[in-house]
Amino acid sequence: MHIKELSIAEFDSFARNFPISSYYQGSNYALFMAEAGYDYELIGFVDELGVIKAAALILIKKIGLAYKYGYSPKGFLIDYFDHDLLQQFTDALRAYYEKKLVFIKINPEIAIGEIDPDTHITNYNQNIIVRDYLKEMGYLKLKDNKYFESIFPRFNAILNLGEYQFSSLAKNTKNKIRKGIKKGLVFLKVNRDSLDVLFEFIKRKKDIDPFYYKNYYNVFDRNQMADLFLVKIDYQQYLVNSKRLYDQELERNTEISKKLIHNSNENTIKEKMNSDKTLLAYKNDIEIATKGLSTHQETYIAGAFVIRYLNRVHIVISGFDQHYKHFNPNYFLHYQIIEYYKNNFKFVDLNGLTGDFTDANPYAGLNHFKLGFHPHVYEFIGEFDFILNEHAYQSLIKKGLLAKEFNKKTKEN
Repeated sequence: MHIKELSIAEFDSFARNFPISSYYQGSNYALFMAEAGYDYELIGFVDELGVIKAAALILIKKIGLAYKYGYSPKGFLIDYFDHDLLQQFTDALRAYYEKKLVFIKINPEIAIGEIDPDTHITNYNQNIIVRDYLKEMGYLKLKDNKYFESIFPRFNAILNLGEYQFSSLAKNTKNKIRKGIKKGLVFLKVNRDSLDVLFEFIKRKKDIDPFYYKNYYNVFDRNQMADLFLVKIDYQQYLVNSKRLYDQELERNTEISKKLIHNSNENTIKEKMNSDKTLLAYKNDIEIATKGLSTHQETYIAGAFVIRYLNRVHIVISGFDQHYKHFNPNYFLHYQIIEYYKNNFKFVDLNGLTGDFTDANPYAGLNHFKLGFHPHVYEFIGEFDFILNEHAYQSLIKKGLLAKEFNKKTKEN
């Protein structure tokens, strides 16, 4: 068997028919990364009859003055459990690239365990043997990240839509979604003209210029794989809901006041104080809704960029206006995305969270948010570097060029 370059059609056909593949492993992602400064090669490992047994997208980029490295996002399209095939492909990969590249980085989408929702301990499975195979064949296992230090998170939240029901969500999550609905939030599917609106919500997360996500969207939109969503405030509905809630609470407040005349115990006093606070909040809502209605302006407060690939929906990135955090727009947005796709897809990829499930974790809020949708949380196998030139690799480490190249600037996933 030998390595040969594949056409886009050949590569995508193999990828789409592979048992498990990600959009990161397809030609669309290659074209997008070409816009970001990478060269790319679509390679296949074929037998004597020309049958493709494995394939890989290899992104190629210059590092330092004289070197180049390769990167295969989400790893190779290969049966990692077929030891002989993996060894033969590895040997062929070395022979094919050893004079061109210093190393090839991979981060296979192999779940080696699932997080127990109660104990937050990983229950490991048989997939962990792949880690041993890769080490045995010369792949350097890089340090496991607990937060978001590597290219992809090591822990990922994936919602199985076949199991999804609103009633099964965490109580706090359901309450926040309902609050968003009461605030008059509206979910909209929009076109590329709204990318600038979305960027305002995500620019604090990543040190990336607006053209990055425009290119990202445009490349996948050519094949009708990209969706863009925004959340806005319907001030008319917000006003109607707030007035109704105010009237209901006012009636309740009046009844509590009557009770106080005859029984001014501590519980009744607390009940009255809480009701007074609720009334004040609803009154404030009425004022905000009235003001917003009078301006006749569209107020967008959240958005998300989504890619559809095979049976899975990937929430690539989302964000919201911090000034409207009390509207719970992120909860409302993700709930609506799930509802939008639940009848036509099997999974929603909520993207990464951290391996630190304590409240001291600086990303505890992000963890709690995603866990509230009760997804399956998987621990992936991590990152490996397949070193082709040991001397050059060590030189890159000593000069700090590897750290500089892969030091993520992500503030929040």
